[in-house]
Amino acid sequence: MDLALLRTFVTVHRAGSFTRAAALLGLSQPAVTSQIRTLEQQLGRPLFLRQARGVTPTTIGDELAHKAAPHLDALVEIAESGLDDESSLRTLHLAGPPEFTAERALPALVELTGEDGQAFALRASFGNAEETLEGLAAGHHDLAICTAQPRGGLLTATPLCDEEHVLVAAPHWAEQIGTGTLHDKGASALENLPVVEVHESLPFVSRYWASVFDSRPAASGTVIVPDLRAVLACTAAGAGLAVLPRYLCETALERGDVVALHDPAVPPLRTYFLVVRTGTLAMPHIARAHEWLQRAAAEWC
Repeated sequence: MDLALLRTFVTVHRAGSFTRAAALLGLSQPAVTSQIRTLEQQLGRPLFLRQARGVTPTTIGDELAHKAAPHLDALVEIAESGLDDESSLRTLHLAGPPEFTAERALPALVELTGEDGQAFALRASFGNAEETLEGLAAGHHDLAICTAQPRGGLLTATPLCDEEHVLVAAPHWAEQIGTGTLHDKGASALENLPVVEVHESLPFVSRYWASVFDSRPAASGTVIVPDLRAVLACTAAGAGLAVLPRYLCETALERGDVVALHDPAVPPLRTYFLVVRTGTLAMPHIARAHEWLQRAAAEWC
């Protein structure tokens, strides 16, 4: 079986589209379509179901991808690193949410790399869970940090750590509410406070309300900024209440820039996962980064 056909097949399987696969491979879409058709003829089985938007693998297609992809990735590793060049420095492409990646993952990788010697070059990109997993599956990234656990066997997820969420506001808002009011009245005591969030859907506040108060927030967002670090800055400046990861607001809490409005018996948690394409942990630079992040995460929890 032609390895070029398998490489095209795996790329289509990861990209979910002949068009996206063609762009990744540097081929025309007709060329990709022709190669997939040739492979299907050789196997005597359909590998994809064509749909209006992209393609969906058949059961045979999924089985072939899960068997072939790790071996093709290993061959690419050998080809790119070179058999005789032991000094070549591989590049790790990391993707994840901007705040967690910038505040925790990248400093940990840089520090651990310094301790163990420069093991790889590093490139990082930011995105939401859906974008990150799609990019990983398509081969744009080597390692992803994500709050969503992927389904299927193409990607492998390992729990990394849990982050605690804290309901915070500037001190004058806490004084306005009054000591004990939130304990007595619950979420209704917060109805008149403005809300600072990362999205109009209030993902952090809604999750906190559902977990702690068993209700939905009554207020809409007053300030919406798509970065939790900006949410913290606006909250400290007095824009309203916010729900933030404890690691991100711990220093501000210690300085008194913000205060915790509530201390629930069971605080809401969110789990982060380390995700790779199945089989790629055989590559030394990906395995090292994976191990180092797990080691660092033991200090975060």
